[in-house]
Amino acid sequence: MSLLQKLSLALIGTSIVFMSANPASAISLTKGGSSLVSGEGQYTNIQGATTINFNDGIAPTSGYVSYSANSAVVQRNRSGKYATPFGNTSKYLTVSPDTKDVTIKFAAAIDYFGFYWGSIDKYNFVDVYSGGSLLQTFTGADVPGAPANGAQSGNVNNVYVNLLGDKGESFDKIVFRSTSFAFETDNHSYRLASVPEPTTILGLLAFGAMGAGSVIKRKSKIA
Repeated sequence: MSLLQKLSLALIGTSIVFMSANPASAISLTKGGSSLVSGEGQYTNIQGATTINFNDGIAPTSGYVSYSANSAVVQRNRSGKYATPFGNTSKYLTVSPDTKDVTIKFAAAIDYFGFYWGSIDKYNFVDVYSGGSLLQTFTGADVPGAPANGAQSGNVNNVYVNLLGDKGESFDKIVFRSTSFAFETDNHSYRLASVPEPTTILGLLAFGAMGAGSVIKRKSKIA
């Protein structure tokens, strides 16, 4: 095997080990959206995001974003079942033991997902997946500054939440769960991820190996 071939294999092997030993790290949860929009709660303030506001009364079940068929879009309050997010008189999504878990799938990877979270509770859960693997789970207790006590009024326990992938991180599925009544959200937003393809990375490595080989050849000729 030539020195160039050995060098190429070493570089590619090192890259694979590096990518395996250093997986994309985590998803960050932050809060912060627009000011209250009359009758619709808060919206995202993340640039380049697409929003689903449920104002047509349904959650999409096909296309780029698909919600599980059990997704319940409601309006106003129902005692003991669900309560409209603060400042929101429009339609919204509710999750409870009645509706079971709601799964949101994306046709391609995203690096951002946000939503207006109403009357936050500790028993509300958000699972973030990539390729079938669970990356992270958040609860109402993870929302900065929110008491997560189910308070239905005010902007302390009704906030816009942003899930952002760390550098190089992406995800393709969100699951909303709640062990009690209820988990209310509106104005879901997402943004496509910009991630280099593996073939592109390997191509760059191969190019680098070729360049290194050229340097070795030049040195050999000089010698």
